[in-house]
Amino acid sequence: MKPDSPLLVVGSVALDSVETPFGKAENVLGGSGTFFSAAASLLTPVQLVGVVGSDYPMDQLSALAKRGVDLAGVEQAEGSSFRWRGRYRHDLNSAETIETHLGVFSHFSPKIPAQFKSAPFVFLANIDPRLQLDVLRQVNKPKLVACDTMNFWIESRRADLVELLKHVDLITVNDGEARQLTEKANLVRAAKWILERGPRYVIIKKGEHGAFMFTKESVFFAPAYPLESVFDPTGAGDSFAGGFMGHLARTGDISEANMRRAMIYGAALGSFAVEKFSIERLLEVKPADIAKRVAEFKQLVAFETEI
Repeated sequence: MKPDSPLLVVGSVALDSVETPFGKAENVLGGSGTFFSAAASLLTPVQLVGVVGSDYPMDQLSALAKRGVDLAGVEQAEGSSFRWRGRYRHDLNSAETIETHLGVFSHFSPKIPAQFKSAPFVFLANIDPRLQLDVLRQVNKPKLVACDTMNFWIESRRADLVELLKHVDLITVNDGEARQLTEKANLVRAAKWILERGPRYVIIKKGEHGAFMFTKESVFFAPAYPLESVFDPTGAGDSFAGGFMGHLARTGDISEANMRRAMIYGAALGSFAVEKFSIERLLEVKPADIAKRVAEFKQLVAFETEI
């Protein structure tokens, strides 16, 4: 496969209002599809599928379009856009949701444009697992399919989510979601439970404590980058996924060795995302910045055994 394979993502395109100990932002670009695309497009062309309302500032998406994000799959429907308002206190690992208005997203039915259906790499961002399954019925035998989910879908659509596991190669969840889905307190046992139901890879994210990638034969750990200040954690997990999948699509290589490298690219892009509100920092990042941070990750974990 040629490098720079198209990367398809289906997810939310939203407007966020966020308050942290370091400031506030009103009606800024948010949503799982948006953060994923902002990160992944630093590495490879991205095809975004989502829905926005008639009130959405489409001109603000032009920065993503200039970066190689194909917006042909972003539908603008009559009605209000998906809006989320949240607050982070000094524990930046968890957000307090103040308001959620789904708007047109509540009726979202993904329609994959014909030119997107042959994308070899597909990421099903955090949406209803029934919709994630519907996307898989519309695409043409991708090389790798990954998905994300959240506690709401684990509670309300568990059977559909378990069915989805049979059809994906990889799932990303945080540690709380892994325990909730599997009813296993131990993350190693939780990963084993998920692997037994279909995926070949399970990534369990632990926020500021890094992320694990499990297979049936191995475990790999990617640390979080030691930042002096975390400004806004919103979208960090989606940016991690964007960096991870972006590297795989850029290289076309899904060997385990390259999956491990992809974990570091994911951690690097996630670390950039939290340095400013919304996707602002991701829009500033240059290839040299990514290369420098990936090199710093290598130094972070490098050691020699005694002979």
